[in-house]
Amino acid sequence: MVSPVSSTLPNASAIARWIPFEWLVALRFLREGRVQTLFIVGGVAIGVGVIVFMSALLSGLQANFVKRVLTGQAHIQLLPPKEVSRVLPLDVALADTTQRDNIVQAPLQRAKSIDQWQSLANQIQSMPQVAVVSPSVSGSALVVRGATSRAISILGVDPDLYFKIVPMAEKMTHGKASITVNDILIGTELATDLGLTVGDKLRVTTANGNANTFLVSGIFDLGNKSANARTTMVPIRAAQSLLGMVGGVTALDVTLHDVYAAETVAQRITTQTGIQADSWIKTNEQFFTAVNAQTTANTAIRMFVGLSVAFGIASVLVVSVVQKSREIGILRAMGITRSQILQIFLLQGGLLGLGGALVGCTLGWVGLLIWQQAERNPDGSVMFAMSIEPSLFLAALVLASITGLIASFAPALRAASLDPVVAIRG
Repeated sequence: MVSPVSSTLPNASAIARWIPFEWLVALRFLREGRVQTLFIVGGVAIGVGVIVFMSALLSGLQANFVKRVLTGQAHIQLLPPKEVSRVLPLDVALADTTQRDNIVQAPLQRAKSIDQWQSLANQIQSMPQVAVVSPSVSGSALVVRGATSRAISILGVDPDLYFKIVPMAEKMTHGKASITVNDILIGTELATDLGLTVGDKLRVTTANGNANTFLVSGIFDLGNKSANARTTMVPIRAAQSLLGMVGGVTALDVTLHDVYAAETVAQRITTQTGIQADSWIKTNEQFFTAVNAQTTANTAIRMFVGLSVAFGIASVLVVSVVQKSREIGILRAMGITRSQILQIFLLQGGLLGLGGALVGCTLGWVGLLIWQQAERNPDGSVMFAMSIEPSLFLAALVLASITGLIASFAPALRAASLDPVVAIRG
Protein backbone atom coordinates (compact mmCIF):
# COMPACT_ATOMS: atom_id res chain seq x y z
CA MET A 1 0.00 0.00 0.00
CA VAL A 2 1.34 3.46 -0.93
CA SER A 3 0.07 6.35 1.15
CA PRO A 4 -0.55 9.91 -0.05
CA VAL A 5 2.37 11.01 2.10
CA SER A 6 4.86 8.63 0.49
CA SER A 7 3.52 9.08 -3.05
CA THR A 8 4.55 12.74 -3.14
CA LEU A 9 8.19 11.89 -2.48
CA PRO A 10 10.56 11.48 -5.46
CA ASN A 11 11.10 7.83 -6.29
CA ALA A 12 8.71 7.00 -3.46
CA SER A 13 8.15 3.43 -4.55
CA ALA A 14 11.90 2.73 -4.69
CA ILE A 15 12.48 4.34 -1.28
CA ALA A 16 9.52 2.53 0.25
CA ARG A 17 11.06 -0.81 -0.62
CA TRP A 18 14.04 -0.02 1.58
CA ILE A 19 12.65 2.28 4.31
CA PRO A 20 9.83 1.15 6.63
CA PHE A 21 6.63 3.11 6.25
CA GLU A 22 6.79 4.53 9.78
CA TRP A 23 10.28 5.94 9.15
CA LEU A 24 9.14 7.42 5.83
CA VAL A 25 6.24 9.32 7.43
CA ALA A 26 8.29 10.43 10.46
CA LEU A 27 11.02 11.88 8.21
CA ARG A 28 8.39 13.60 6.04
CA PHE A 29 6.75 15.23 9.07
CA LEU A 30 10.13 16.45 10.34
CA ARG A 31 11.03 17.86 6.94
CA GLU A 32 7.73 19.68 6.52
CA GLY A 33 8.17 21.35 9.91
CA ARG A 34 11.83 22.09 9.26
CA VAL A 35 11.83 25.37 11.20
CA GLN A 36 10.49 23.68 14.31
CA THR A 37 12.87 20.77 13.72
CA LEU A 38 15.90 23.07 13.47
CA PHE A 39 14.92 24.97 16.61
CA ILE A 40 14.45 21.83 18.72
CA VAL A 41 17.62 20.20 17.34
CA GLY A 42 19.46 23.41 18.23
CA GLY A 43 17.98 23.38 21.72
CA VAL A 44 18.92 19.73 22.26
CA ALA A 45 22.41 20.42 20.87
CA ILE A 46 23.00 23.25 23.32
CA GLY A 47 21.78 21.12 26.22
CA VAL A 48 23.92 18.12 25.26
CA GLY A 49 26.89 20.40 24.59
CA VAL A 50 26.59 21.86 28.09
CA ILE A 51 26.35 18.38 29.62
CA VAL A 52 29.39 17.08 27.70
CA PHE A 53 31.47 20.19 28.43
CA MET A 54 30.62 20.34 32.15
CA SER A 55 31.02 16.59 32.66
CA ALA A 56 34.45 16.48 31.02
CA LEU A 57 35.58 19.68 32.74
CA LEU A 58 34.51 18.60 36.24
CA SER A 59 35.89 15.09 35.76
CA GLY A 60 39.25 16.52 34.72
CA LEU A 61 39.18 18.99 37.60
CA GLN A 62 38.39 16.30 40.16
CA ALA A 63 41.05 13.97 38.76
CA ASN A 64 43.57 16.82 38.98
CA PHE A 65 42.60 17.59 42.59
CA VAL A 66 42.83 13.93 43.61
CA LYS A 67 46.21 13.60 41.86
CA ARG A 68 47.56 16.65 43.68
CA VAL A 69 46.33 15.38 47.05
CA LEU A 70 47.60 11.82 46.56
CA THR A 71 50.88 12.70 44.88
CA GLY A 72 52.50 13.24 48.28
CA GLN A 73 50.78 10.60 50.40
CA ALA A 74 49.59 7.01 50.42
CA HIS A 75 45.98 5.97 49.98
CA ILE A 76 46.02 4.21 53.37
CA GLN A 77 48.50 4.51 56.24
CA LEU A 78 48.76 1.86 58.93
CA LEU A 79 49.94 3.11 62.34
CA PRO A 80 50.76 1.41 65.64
CA PRO A 81 48.09 1.71 68.38
CA LYS A 82 48.29 4.77 70.61
CA GLU A 83 49.21 4.61 74.28
CA VAL A 84 46.12 4.30 76.49
CA SER A 85 45.44 6.14 79.73
CA ARG A 86 46.38 4.53 83.01
CA VAL A 87 44.43 4.78 86.27
CA LEU A 88 46.76 5.53 89.20
CA PRO A 89 45.74 5.57 92.91
CA LEU A 90 46.40 8.65 95.06
CA ASP A 91 49.45 8.73 97.27
CA VAL A 92 49.10 6.59 100.38
CA ALA A 93 49.67 9.63 102.55
CA LEU A 94 46.49 11.11 101.17
CA ALA A 95 44.50 7.89 101.60
CA ASP A 96 43.57 8.34 105.25
CA THR A 97 39.98 9.11 104.31
CA THR A 98 37.30 6.54 103.74
CA GLN A 99 36.88 7.76 100.15
CA ARG A 100 39.67 6.59 97.80
CA ASP A 101 39.96 8.65 94.59
CA ASN A 102 41.77 7.88 91.36
CA ILE A 103 43.83 10.03 89.00
CA VAL A 104 43.70 9.44 85.23
CA GLN A 105 47.11 10.30 83.82
CA ALA A 106 47.39 11.05 80.09
CA PRO A 107 50.25 8.94 78.68
CA LEU A 108 53.10 10.31 76.63
CA GLN A 109 52.89 9.25 72.99
CA ARG A 110 56.26 7.80 72.03
CA ALA A 111 57.39 6.43 68.71
CA LYS A 112 57.07 2.68 68.57
CA SER A 113 57.14 -0.01 65.92
CA ILE A 114 54.24 -1.94 64.43
CA ASP A 115 54.34 -5.46 65.87
CA GLN A 116 55.24 -8.16 63.34
CA TRP A 117 55.06 -5.65 60.52
CA GLN A 118 56.64 -7.99 57.95
CA SER A 119 53.86 -10.58 58.20
CA LEU A 120 51.27 -7.79 58.32
CA ALA A 121 52.70 -6.25 55.14
CA ASN A 122 52.55 -9.62 53.38
CA GLN A 123 48.94 -10.12 54.50
CA ILE A 124 47.87 -6.72 53.18
CA GLN A 125 49.82 -7.12 49.93
CA SER A 126 47.85 -10.31 49.24
CA MET A 127 44.58 -8.32 49.08
CA PRO A 128 43.39 -7.94 45.46
CA GLN A 129 42.68 -4.20 45.87
CA VAL A 130 46.22 -3.41 47.08
CA ALA A 131 48.93 -2.24 44.68
CA VAL A 132 51.96 -1.38 46.87
CA VAL A 133 52.82 -1.72 50.57
CA SER A 134 55.83 0.30 51.73
CA PRO A 135 57.32 0.36 55.28
CA SER A 136 58.60 3.65 56.67
CA VAL A 137 60.19 5.07 59.83
CA SER A 138 59.60 8.67 60.87
CA GLY A 139 60.76 10.89 63.71
CA SER A 140 62.17 14.28 64.64
CA ALA A 141 65.79 15.38 64.51
CA LEU A 142 68.01 18.47 64.52
CA VAL A 143 70.42 19.64 61.84
CA VAL A 144 73.10 22.25 62.43
CA ARG A 145 75.15 24.05 59.80
CA GLY A 146 77.41 26.81 61.04
CA ALA A 147 75.40 29.11 63.32
CA THR A 148 72.07 27.92 61.90
CA SER A 149 70.01 25.01 63.24
CA ARG A 150 66.72 23.58 62.10
CA ALA A 151 64.28 21.04 63.47
CA ILE A 152 63.47 18.52 60.77
CA SER A 153 61.35 15.45 60.20
CA ILE A 154 63.27 12.33 59.24
CA LEU A 155 61.49 9.88 56.95
CA GLY A 156 63.22 6.58 56.36
CA VAL A 157 61.92 4.71 53.32
CA ASP A 158 62.66 1.84 50.98
CA PRO A 159 63.07 3.78 47.71
CA ASP A 160 62.15 0.79 45.54
CA LEU A 161 58.70 0.72 47.18
CA TYR A 162 58.07 4.24 48.43
CA PHE A 163 58.88 5.94 45.14
CA LYS A 164 56.06 3.91 43.57
CA ILE A 165 53.70 5.65 46.00
CA VAL A 166 55.22 9.14 45.85
CA PRO A 167 56.94 9.77 42.48
CA MET A 168 59.93 11.67 43.86
CA ALA A 169 61.64 11.74 40.44
CA GLU A 170 58.92 14.20 39.31
CA LYS A 171 59.49 16.44 42.35
CA MET A 172 63.26 16.87 42.13
CA THR A 173 64.57 20.36 41.38
CA HIS A 174 68.27 19.50 41.77
CA GLY A 175 70.11 16.19 41.83
CA LYS A 176 68.31 12.89 41.54
CA ALA A 177 65.84 10.80 43.53
CA SER A 178 68.43 8.38 44.84
CA ILE A 179 69.10 7.44 48.46
CA THR A 180 71.75 4.85 49.18
CA VAL A 181 73.43 4.14 52.50
CA ASN A 182 74.47 7.72 53.43
CA ASP A 183 72.32 9.80 51.06
CA ILE A 184 69.65 12.30 52.09
CA LEU A 185 66.97 14.15 50.13
CA ILE A 186 65.94 17.59 51.44
CA GLY A 187 63.28 20.18 50.57
CA THR A 188 63.94 23.42 48.73
CA GLU A 189 63.17 25.64 51.76
CA LEU A 190 65.56 23.71 54.01
CA ALA A 191 68.26 23.86 51.34
CA THR A 192 67.84 27.64 51.09
CA ASP A 193 67.81 28.17 54.86
CA LEU A 194 71.00 26.16 55.38
CA GLY A 195 72.71 27.14 52.12
CA LEU A 196 72.92 23.53 50.96
CA THR A 197 73.43 22.22 47.45
CA VAL A 198 73.76 18.76 45.97
CA GLY A 199 76.97 17.14 47.18
CA ASP A 200 77.12 18.97 50.55
CA LYS A 201 77.30 17.08 53.81
CA LEU A 202 74.71 17.42 56.55
CA ARG A 203 74.93 16.14 60.13
CA VAL A 204 71.71 14.94 61.72
CA THR A 205 71.25 14.44 65.47
CA THR A 206 68.25 12.91 67.23
CA ALA A 207 66.94 13.39 70.79
CA ASN A 208 68.39 10.05 71.95
CA GLY A 209 71.93 11.26 71.13
CA ASN A 210 72.40 9.29 67.91
CA ALA A 211 73.98 11.19 65.02
CA ASN A 212 74.99 10.55 61.44
CA THR A 213 76.44 12.55 58.57
CA PHE A 214 74.65 12.34 55.22
CA LEU A 215 75.45 13.47 51.69
CA VAL A 216 72.78 15.62 50.00
CA SER A 217 71.94 13.71 46.81
CA GLY A 218 68.87 15.70 45.77
CA ILE A 219 66.60 18.65 46.53
CA PHE A 220 62.84 18.27 46.07
CA ASP A 221 59.74 20.45 45.96
CA LEU A 222 56.58 18.92 47.44
CA GLY A 223 54.49 21.96 46.56
CA ASN A 224 54.16 22.95 50.22
CA LYS A 225 56.50 25.47 51.86
CA SER A 226 56.19 24.00 55.34
CA ALA A 227 56.86 20.47 54.07
CA ASN A 228 59.85 21.66 52.05
CA ALA A 229 61.30 23.28 55.20
CA ARG A 230 61.04 20.19 57.42
CA THR A 231 60.85 16.97 55.42
CA THR A 232 63.96 14.91 54.69
CA MET A 233 64.27 11.38 53.30
CA VAL A 234 66.95 8.84 54.14
CA PRO A 235 67.31 5.06 53.69
CA ILE A 236 65.09 3.10 56.06
CA ARG A 237 67.99 1.39 57.84
CA ALA A 238 69.72 4.71 58.49
CA ALA A 239 66.50 6.11 60.00
CA GLN A 240 66.04 3.00 62.15
CA SER A 241 69.56 3.43 63.52
CA LEU A 242 69.17 7.16 64.19
CA LEU A 243 65.79 6.81 65.90
CA GLY A 244 66.74 3.71 67.92
CA MET A 245 64.23 1.48 66.16
CA VAL A 246 66.44 -1.14 64.56
CA GLY A 247 64.25 -3.59 62.67
CA GLY A 248 61.07 -1.63 63.37
CA VAL A 249 58.80 0.65 61.36
CA THR A 250 56.38 3.36 62.46
CA ALA A 251 54.01 3.11 59.49
CA LEU A 252 53.00 1.00 56.50
CA ASP A 253 51.98 3.06 53.47
CA VAL A 254 49.48 1.39 51.15
CA THR A 255 48.27 2.33 47.67
CA LEU A 256 45.24 0.81 45.93
CA HIS A 257 44.16 0.23 42.36
CA ASP A 258 40.96 2.22 43.07
CA VAL A 259 41.64 5.34 45.16
CA TYR A 260 37.96 5.77 46.05
CA ALA A 261 37.86 2.34 47.73
CA ALA A 262 40.38 3.52 50.35
CA GLU A 263 37.96 3.93 53.26
CA THR A 264 36.31 0.54 52.64
CA VAL A 265 39.67 -1.26 52.45
CA ALA A 266 40.96 0.63 55.54
CA GLN A 267 37.98 -0.52 57.59
CA ARG A 268 38.49 -4.08 56.38
CA ILE A 269 42.17 -3.97 57.37
CA THR A 270 41.29 -2.66 60.85
CA THR A 271 38.67 -5.39 61.28
CA GLN A 272 41.02 -8.18 60.20
CA THR A 273 44.21 -7.03 61.95
CA GLY A 274 43.21 -4.59 64.70
CA ILE A 275 45.76 -2.07 63.38
CA GLN A 276 44.79 1.58 63.02
CA ALA A 277 44.29 2.26 59.29
CA ASP A 278 43.70 5.85 58.15
CA SER A 279 42.54 6.36 54.56
CA TRP A 280 43.15 9.50 52.54
CA ILE A 281 39.39 9.99 52.43
CA LYS A 282 39.27 10.18 56.22
CA THR A 283 42.37 12.36 56.64
CA ASN A 284 41.20 14.72 53.86
CA GLU A 285 37.54 14.74 54.82
CA GLN A 286 36.92 18.39 53.87
CA PHE A 287 38.49 17.89 50.44
CA PHE A 288 36.45 14.74 49.81
CA THR A 289 33.30 16.59 50.88
CA ALA A 290 34.11 19.27 48.30
CA VAL A 291 34.60 16.61 45.61
CA ASN A 292 31.22 15.06 46.46
CA ALA A 293 29.61 18.51 46.34
CA GLN A 294 31.04 19.05 42.85
CA THR A 295 29.70 15.68 41.74
CA THR A 296 26.26 16.49 43.14
CA ALA A 297 26.26 19.88 41.41
CA ASN A 298 27.24 18.27 38.11
CA THR A 299 24.45 15.72 38.44
CA ALA A 300 21.91 18.45 39.22
CA ILE A 301 23.02 20.47 36.17
CA ARG A 302 22.67 17.45 33.89
CA MET A 303 19.25 16.61 35.34
CA PHE A 304 17.81 20.10 34.82
CA VAL A 305 19.31 20.39 31.33
CA GLY A 306 17.86 16.99 30.47
CA LEU A 307 14.43 18.07 31.73
CA SER A 308 14.54 21.22 29.59
CA VAL A 309 15.49 19.12 26.55
CA ALA A 310 12.62 16.69 27.24
CA PHE A 311 10.03 19.46 27.61
CA GLY A 312 11.30 21.11 24.44
CA ILE A 313 10.88 17.94 22.40
CA ALA A 314 7.47 17.22 23.93
CA SER A 315 6.17 20.74 23.19
CA VAL A 316 7.27 20.58 19.54
CA LEU A 317 5.63 17.19 19.05
CA VAL A 318 2.41 18.34 20.71
CA VAL A 319 2.25 21.19 18.19
CA SER A 320 3.08 18.72 15.43
CA VAL A 321 0.13 16.49 16.44
CA VAL A 322 -2.22 19.46 16.19
CA GLN A 323 -0.79 20.56 12.84
CA LYS A 324 -0.82 17.04 11.36
CA SER A 325 -4.17 15.93 12.74
CA ARG A 326 -5.78 15.92 9.25
CA GLU A 327 -2.92 13.81 7.81
CA ILE A 328 -3.17 11.48 10.81
CA GLY A 329 -6.92 11.10 10.22
CA ILE A 330 -6.35 10.27 6.52
CA LEU A 331 -3.71 7.70 7.41
CA ARG A 332 -6.01 6.11 10.00
CA ALA A 333 -8.89 6.02 7.48
CA MET A 334 -6.60 4.23 5.00
CA GLY A 335 -5.98 1.45 7.52
CA ILE A 336 -2.87 2.60 9.40
CA THR A 337 -3.04 1.15 12.89
CA ARG A 338 -2.76 3.03 16.16
CA SER A 339 0.57 1.31 16.90
CA GLN A 340 2.01 2.60 13.61
CA ILE A 341 0.91 6.16 14.43
CA LEU A 342 2.50 5.71 17.85
CA GLN A 343 5.75 4.53 16.24
CA ILE A 344 5.80 7.52 13.86
CA PHE A 345 5.82 10.06 16.67
CA LEU A 346 8.17 8.03 18.85
CA LEU A 347 10.58 7.93 15.92
CA GLN A 348 10.35 11.70 15.58
CA GLY A 349 11.26 12.14 19.24
CA GLY A 350 14.15 9.70 19.02
CA LEU A 351 15.48 11.31 15.83
CA LEU A 352 15.26 14.80 17.32
CA GLY A 353 17.17 13.62 20.40
CA LEU A 354 19.80 11.78 18.36
CA GLY A 355 20.28 14.61 15.87
CA GLY A 356 20.62 17.19 18.63
CA ALA A 357 23.01 14.95 20.53
CA LEU A 358 25.29 14.55 17.50
CA VAL A 359 25.51 18.32 17.08
CA GLY A 360 25.79 18.83 20.85
CA CYS A 361 28.68 16.37 21.22
CA THR A 362 30.52 18.23 18.48
CA LEU A 363 29.87 21.56 20.22
CA GLY A 364 31.03 20.16 23.56
CA TRP A 365 34.21 18.71 22.04
CA VAL A 366 35.05 21.99 20.29
CA GLY A 367 34.35 23.89 23.52
CA LEU A 368 36.74 21.66 25.47
CA LEU A 369 39.50 22.18 22.89
CA ILE A 370 39.01 25.95 22.98
CA TRP A 371 39.00 25.97 26.80
CA GLN A 372 42.25 23.97 26.98
CA GLN A 373 43.94 26.39 24.61
CA ALA A 374 42.57 29.52 26.31
CA GLU A 375 43.08 28.61 29.99
CA ARG A 376 46.80 28.21 30.65
CA ASN A 377 49.16 28.41 33.62
CA PRO A 378 51.48 31.43 33.84
CA ASP A 379 54.29 29.31 32.34
CA GLY A 380 52.13 28.46 29.30
CA SER A 381 51.46 24.84 30.28
CA VAL A 382 48.00 23.30 30.29
CA MET A 383 46.12 24.14 33.49
CA PHE A 384 45.22 20.49 33.97
CA ALA A 385 44.96 17.52 31.68
CA MET A 386 41.51 16.48 30.52
CA SER A 387 40.87 13.10 28.96
CA ILE A 388 37.98 13.31 26.51
CA GLU A 389 36.53 9.83 26.85
CA PRO A 390 34.56 8.32 23.91
CA SER A 391 32.25 6.73 26.47
CA LEU A 392 31.08 10.24 27.48
CA PHE A 393 29.95 11.01 23.92
CA LEU A 394 28.34 7.58 23.54
CA ALA A 395 26.45 8.03 26.80
CA ALA A 396 25.28 11.48 25.67
CA LEU A 397 23.97 10.08 22.39
CA VAL A 398 22.13 7.22 24.08
CA LEU A 399 20.65 9.35 26.86
CA ALA A 400 19.51 12.10 24.47
CA SER A 401 17.84 9.54 22.21
CA ILE A 402 16.09 7.88 25.16
CA THR A 403 15.04 11.31 26.47
CA GLY A 404 13.55 12.08 23.05
CA LEU A 405 11.61 8.81 23.06
CA ILE A 406 10.27 9.39 26.56
CA ALA A 407 9.35 13.01 25.79
CA SER A 408 7.49 11.98 22.66
CA PHE A 409 5.44 9.27 24.37
CA ALA A 410 2.58 11.53 25.52
CA PRO A 411 2.17 13.31 22.15
CA ALA A 412 2.40 9.94 20.40
CA LEU A 413 -0.40 8.54 22.56
CA ARG A 414 -2.51 11.60 21.77
CA ALA A 415 -1.91 11.16 18.04
CA ALA A 416 -2.73 7.45 18.19
CA SER A 417 -5.99 8.13 20.05
CA LEU A 418 -7.34 10.62 17.48
CA ASP A 419 -10.67 9.64 15.92
CA PRO A 420 -10.17 9.50 12.11
CA VAL A 421 -13.51 11.19 11.28
CA VAL A 422 -13.03 14.02 13.75
CA ALA A 423 -9.41 14.51 12.66
CA ILE A 424 -10.34 14.75 8.95
CA ARG A 425 -13.13 17.24 9.64
CA GLY A 426 -10.61 19.32 11.66
